[in-house]
Amino acid sequence: MPVPAPPSTDPDALAALPFPTTPIPGVPDLMHQKYVVRDGASVWTGSTNWTADSWTREENVIVTVDSTELAARYTTDFEQLWTRHDVQHSGKVDTSPVVVDGVAVRPWFCPGRGQQTAHRIAKAIGTATRRVRIASPVLSSAPILGTLAQVVTDGKVDVAGVVDRTQVLEVLRQWEANGHASWKEPLLRTVLLRAPFSGKHSTPYAPGSVHDYMHAKVTVADDVAFVGSFNLSHSGELNAENVVEIADAGLAQRLAGYIDAVRAKYPPVTLP
Repeated sequence: MPVPAPPSTDPDALAALPFPTTPIPGVPDLMHQKYVVRDGASVWTGSTNWTADSWTREENVIVTVDSTELAARYTTDFEQLWTRHDVQHSGKVDTSPVVVDGVAVRPWFCPGRGQQTAHRIAKAIGTATRRVRIASPVLSSAPILGTLAQVVTDGKVDVAGVVDRTQVLEVLRQWEANGHASWKEPLLRTVLLRAPFSGKHSTPYAPGSVHDYMHAKVTVADDVAFVGSFNLSHSGELNAENVVEIADAGLAQRLAGYIDAVRAKYPPVTLP
């Protein structure tokens, strides 16, 4: 995988909890969701795994939305996973906008809408006229990477972001080893080296090591923000993932500011 394996847990401890639980096999693709639906009225979602390292060592973003309509969409995705125990057949959920306090909120789920999700984010990046801000551990989704490279090369839009440099180097090694995705490398280099991208030097994954990755997954394009569990990667399109698209200028400004603050903590990306 181009990103580290999710942290492991104790199945016996989960089975002992006083409510039903069910495991979703992560083969061939991950059950990567991190969301809660409460009372059919509120949604809590974002990039945060429920581990001590996630709360104390990683950059993450969480959003909460009070909306029965949005909660119903998330419940549909949950039931697909709960009843089928199968990542591949989940995420087939209505993506039409929901209006929350006058703001258009649009949910996207993978893998059922994986390609549409990637193309939606790419289109927002490609049509931005003022700014693009990105926080993602890796960048390997073809439509997103290609569009970003074009926008960066044109130089008409303020583009900046932050990645996890350790994981980016792992992606480059994988591309070199398998040869099938080597065509992406010049695009990635264009994006990371010609735009002001910073890179966190996180601890390489190993069993028992700390997890201190740059783990936030946010894209801001002008006044629209995409937030969720989706790495901007091809594998993310195939995992069980979710993204909330929110068309709100104030929230987009806050998230862009957050990305710039994280960016300022780490050095510019360097690649071998």
